[in-house]
Amino acid sequence: MNIFRDINEIKFDKKSVLTLGTFDGIHLGHQQIIKKVIDCSEKEDLRNLIITFHPHPRKVINPELNLKLLTTSDEQIEIFRQIGVANLLIINFTKEFSQLTPEKFIKNILVDKIGFSRIVIGYDHHFGKGRGGDVEFLKSCSEKYDFKVLQIQPFFIENEPVSSTKIRTAIETGDINKANKMLGRTYSFSGVVVEGDKRGRALGFPTANIKLNDEDKLLPQIGIYAVTVEIGNNLHKALLSIGKRPTFYNEGSIIPEVYIYDFNDDIYGKEIKVNVIHKLRGEEKFNSAEELIRQMNIDKENGLRVLNQIKELTN
Repeated sequence: MNIFRDINEIKFDKKSVLTLGTFDGIHLGHQQIIKKVIDCSEKEDLRNLIITFHPHPRKVINPELNLKLLTTSDEQIEIFRQIGVANLLIINFTKEFSQLTPEKFIKNILVDKIGFSRIVIGYDHHFGKGRGGDVEFLKSCSEKYDFKVLQIQPFFIENEPVSSTKIRTAIETGDINKANKMLGRTYSFSGVVVEGDKRGRALGFPTANIKLNDEDKLLPQIGIYAVTVEIGNNLHKALLSIGKRPTFYNEGSIIPEVYIYDFNDDIYGKEIKVNVIHKLRGEEKFNSAEELIRQMNIDKENGLRVLNQIKELTN
């Protein structure tokens, strides 16, 4: 996959099919759009190109929202590569860029600099200053600038249209099952194992504290989860705790940490990937360490029950 981070790096080619968007999550709806781009490029012998933006436009336009991401830039690149995208343009989104009107974006960038004969667009996509550009606007420009618009309808899961907003809400409320269905894969995050206070080890449940690779990555709701952990090429069953550890601390930062079943290797400083399978319970404050240990043993059994249902872990 060719990755471009400057519009001037791309050669002009009218024989191109493209789509554009933030693609946060690259969920099943996004995947339908990208699949159409790839299919069209193969059938009509066109260059396929995905155009996305970094940082996320909402982080630039409304920084006070402190938006967390479903997919970091590195994660997006890897998913696009796996899907089969041939060319990816990542536009540096600035306040100045946000002032481009829809027609100037189409004319000055897509028509004059990049070149295209087909554009694939989602049913509710908006672009340009004030989000003034949409499917109907593109159709109104198509004859003038000689291109065709291919519109993709929403993708439904259980009679509900898939969207990044719905997935974000599901993750924030602990509904990982819904989020994973809409994503078409298991929600995950990555980070480096760092030293903690080793309290878990003293309780008989040694955990690995994780420092996220990207602080803008959205963590699931506080609680305990059944997960898998990727370390190098190996996949392990594990439990994930996200919280402030209220049994021992009155306040503190939210920390993600994993307990890996039947594992004693030293992984400090190593990067791991956590795949979030199922929420087991919320975070609780216990009256004693003994009460906490009893609950952790219950969590261990419940987590195994969930993880043992996963085909790749039981073969």
